Amino acid sequence: MKSKKLLYLILYGISMAFVEAAVVIYLRELYYPENIRNIFPFRPIRSFDLKVELLRELSTLLMLWFVSGLAELESYRRRFFVFLGLWGLWDIVYYLWLNIFIGWPASFLDVDVLFLIPVPWVAPVISPILYAFVMTLCGLSVELTDQEPIMDTKFWLLSGAGAALGLASFITANSAVYRGGQMAFKWWIFIPGIVFFGAGMCRSATPLFKETAEVNKQRSKSEI
Repeated sequence: MKSKKLLYLILYGISMAFVEAAVVIYLRELYYPENIRNIFPFRPIRSFDLKVELLRELSTLLMLWFVSGLAELESYRRRFFVFLGLWGLWDIVYYLWLNIFIGWPASFLDVDVLFLIPVPWVAPVISPILYAFVMTLCGLSVELTDQEPIMDTKFWLLSGAGAALGLASFITANSAVYRGGQMAFKWWIFIPGIVFFGAGMCRSATPLFKETAEVNKQRSKSEI
C-alpha cells in the first residue's frame, strides 16, 4: 500500500512539472519569440500577465499541499514532508521537461529567473535543483515508513537558516536580469545554506531512513 501511494505521488509530481514547463514554454514564446532559450536581457511581465502568473504559482503550491493532505490526513508532520518532497520533485522534473522540449537548460550553470516577488530571484539552475533534491529525498521518504519526521527546534533552526541563506544568494544575484544574465553568484552564501538545509532535513528524516533500512534488512533475511 505504501509503495503504491508513493508511486502515485511521484507520478503526480511528474505530471505537475510538465504543466509548469508547458506554461513557461508558452510564456517564453510570448516574450522571447526570437530565442526562447535565452531570457536575458530580462523583459518585465505585463501587469495583467504578472497577476495571472502569481495566482497560477500560488494555485500550484496549493495543489501540492492539498494532495499532500490527501496522502497524509492524520499527521501534519508527515503531510509537511510530503509537501516538501512533491515540491522538490516538481522542481527537478520541471527542468527535465524544459530540456526535453526546448533544449534548455543546456548546462547546470545556465542562469534562470526563479521567481519575481518581491524582487527577481536569479541563480544557476544547479542551485534550486540541489535544494529540490534534498526536499525530494527526505520529504517523500515518509511514505516508506510509519515513523514521524523530527520537527524540533534544531530542525527549524538548521533548515530555516539554510533556506534563508539560499534565498539571500538568489536575491542578491538579481542584478543579472539587467546585465544580460551575467552575474557573480554568491556561492559563499549558497554553500553554507544548502549544507544547513540538508543537515536539518536529513536529521529530521533519520528515523525514516533507519526504519526503511531495517525493513529492507528483515526482508532480505526472510528471502534467504
